[in-house]
Amino acid sequence: MSQSQVHDDNNLNKLDPNWRNDALNLDLGYGMQTIAVRAGQHRTDEGEHSEAIFTTSSYVYESAADAAAHFNGSKTGNVYSRHTNPSVRTFERRLAALENGERAVATASGMGAILTMCLAYLKAGDHLLAANQLFGSSIGLFNNYMAKFGVEVSYVDCFDNEAWTKAVQPNTKVIYCESPSNPLAQICDIGYLSKLCKANDILLVVDNCFATPALQRPLDLGADVVIHSATKYLDGQGRVLGGALVGNDKLMQEAFTVVRSGGISMSPFNAWVFTKGLETLKLRMQAHCQTANQVAEFLDNHPSVSTVHFSGLTDHPAHELATRQHHMKDGYGAIMGFEVKPSPSRDAKAAAWHVIDSTQMVSITNNLGDAKTTITHPATTTHFRLSAEARAEAGVKDGLIRLSVGLEDVEDIIKDLARGLDSL
Repeated sequence: MSQSQVHDDNNLNKLDPNWRNDALNLDLGYGMQTIAVRAGQHRTDEGEHSEAIFTTSSYVYESAADAAAHFNGSKTGNVYSRHTNPSVRTFERRLAALENGERAVATASGMGAILTMCLAYLKAGDHLLAANQLFGSSIGLFNNYMAKFGVEVSYVDCFDNEAWTKAVQPNTKVIYCESPSNPLAQICDIGYLSKLCKANDILLVVDNCFATPALQRPLDLGADVVIHSATKYLDGQGRVLGGALVGNDKLMQEAFTVVRSGGISMSPFNAWVFTKGLETLKLRMQAHCQTANQVAEFLDNHPSVSTVHFSGLTDHPAHELATRQHHMKDGYGAIMGFEVKPSPSRDAKAAAWHVIDSTQMVSITNNLGDAKTTITHPATTTHFRLSAEARAEAGVKDGLIRLSVGLEDVEDIIKDLARGLDSL
């Protein structure tokens, strides 16, 4: 029986039947696309086919005793939408099923999920070991705030297994990485890190935002907690903000307590949007990846491009590892970084800006994982708050461009990128 189906018949409130049974019996071994469409839903007495949106801040009880029972936990049910909400719960259960986790905890944003992870699993005196190759805001959170409250933070290259091993300290409590990473789409050996963590009683936390469960399930590879910025591919159309953590029930209960107490909760409407986004996640990711593979080949063969950071290219140093960790055939994600060559009239930054500014269709924005292709200059946007030294350690050079390949016709994406590249 799945975690979402566990219940005690003596602990049921007749007003809360939705807490009892998942509409889809996950024990029957359904495939990912079926789970994405149907798991987690709990129909009300109205018999709605599509998932309902519960836009309510609070809930009504039969009596004072009934309310007290809900608040003290002797009855299972909703207390307040900062704690639980049926729409949020549907999204959490569906995402947990897709990631093969026991439970998910939704948050107000992706950074909210990372903050929740820090508050749930770290305290003063602990050591957080993270990859150099991270989203700039994640590094800012770790360096400016976790360090401020007494958490020691250090970084290593995500692909250097020996460096990870050497950097472990007696007080290391969490190893944190993105795989693929932002913005270079670099790959961590999750299986290796899992063994390292288990040998040293460390939690392995993997940001799966770029791959999603459609391509990769870090929990199956040995991770303890998966992090998502649901804002990206889980929505897929750039509509709303949200985040999530996925793992076993014990770890997620600690995360839930942080969300409940800190108010880092997801709104019901956003949860509904994400739930509907999950229905097409696998289909969208197949299309994203197919197009991205062709765009990467174009960039790799263009004379104005010096380097393409994309594990789908067969000469990429992590191609074999990505192929092994990603369960979708030819699925390497749709985020890539590429470095443009400077010219006599333009330095690296000016050359990158020229390529970006020459696009007519592609959106110049820092968001990613969207149906619309997006492009940005990481050194002056997503990573601009980092020092020049920190950017260098993360591989964020002045000539680097990050591209999130969308769902437009591949010929149109390539033509738009060629406008600037051909005129450098």
